[in-house]
Amino acid sequence: MARRQNTVRVPVAMPEESRPAAWLRGFRLSGFALSLLLLVVAALIVLAPSLKTLVEQRQQIAELQAELEQAKGAVKDLKGEVDRWKDPAYIESQARNRLYYVFPGDVSYLVIGEGTTPTTHDGQPISDRIQTTQVDWMRSLLSSVYTAGLTEQTPAQLESPSQKPAISPDGGAG
Repeated sequence: MARRQNTVRVPVAMPEESRPAAWLRGFRLSGFALSLLLLVVAALIVLAPSLKTLVEQRQQIAELQAELEQAKGAVKDLKGEVDRWKDPAYIESQARNRLYYVFPGDVSYLVIGEGTTPTTHDGQPISDRIQTTQVDWMRSLLSSVYTAGLTEQTPAQLESPSQKPAISPDGGAG
C-alpha cells in the first residue's frame, strides 16, 4: 500500500456578516405573508386619494374657522364703534376734531405750522384777495352747445363711420 502524504489543512476565516445582512438572510417570505403584503399595498392605493381629500378638507376647515374668528372680531369692533356713535358726547368731539365745528360764542384757532405759509392742493399760496378766473366760461359753454348742434353725425356714426344706415325709397330707414 502506498502511503499518502499528509496535507495540512488551514481553516479559512470568512469576514463577519453585518447585522442587516444576517437579518435579511434569515428572513423567509411565505405565500400567506406575500398575499397579506399585497393586500395592504392594494388597500393603500385605494384609500390614498380619500385620505388626501380628507387632509385637504381639514386644512380648508381650519382656514375657514380662522377667517370666521377674524370676522367675529371685526363685527365686535364695529358694534363697539356703533355704540360709541350713539353717545352725544362722542359725536360732539368728532364734529369738533374732524369738521372743526364750534359752539356759538367759542373761539377756534387752527395752527398750521410755524414759519410756513399755507398752500392749496396745486401748490399755490392761499391769498386773502378775491381772484377772477382767466377763462370766460359762458363763451366756452355756448361754443360747446353750437358745436354739438351743428354736427351732422350721430354718436353711433362717430364710433363706426363705415356703417351707414340704409335709406329705403319711401324715405324711411330700413
